[in-house]
Amino acid sequence: MHFTNALITDLPLIVDIYNSTIASRMVTADIEKVTTNSKEEWFYEHNNTTRPLWIIKDNNNNSIGWASFQSFYGRPAYNGTAEISIYIHEAMRGQGYGKKILQYCIDKAPSLQLHTILGYIFAHNVPSIKLFTQAGFEEWACLKDIAIMDDTFFSLKIFGRKVCSSKFTLSSEHLTVDI
Repeated sequence: MHFTNALITDLPLIVDIYNSTIASRMVTADIEKVTTNSKEEWFYEHNNTTRPLWIIKDNNNNSIGWASFQSFYGRPAYNGTAEISIYIHEAMRGQGYGKKILQYCIDKAPSLQLHTILGYIFAHNVPSIKLFTQAGFEEWACLKDIAIMDDTFFSLKIFGRKVCSSKFTLSSEHLTVDI
């Protein structure tokens, strides 16, 4: 597999893969397909050094999917924590790519100045819960019945994992990470 930083020209592929998950009501709280234009701001919130958005391809250059890191909360003390999202092309699902992608992201997290990764997973999404728990994530919270899709309430679980035991210090100006 090859991970490359996404370019704006990759956004239609990213959106297509994302939209393929909406109807299942298993992965995202979006209830209607999104557009490329509506995801441009989200795209530009990523950066290659601390909050990447990666396109993943196999050895034959076929698109497997994408992965991204997004800031957990907009305060400096949370800079070492990020939410991870992994979306796999419909034709590539069920082939073990999720496990490999998640492990790659865990391995790269310290170089992104992260000490903690979070996964937001619907409580009924058993395959994703299994994927994350097998990778060492633990359930840290359950937000009961906070989403409504098709007139049904759904709960959201937050899974977390520490990815390094680095020394972190907070100066008056910014967070310093010693890895």
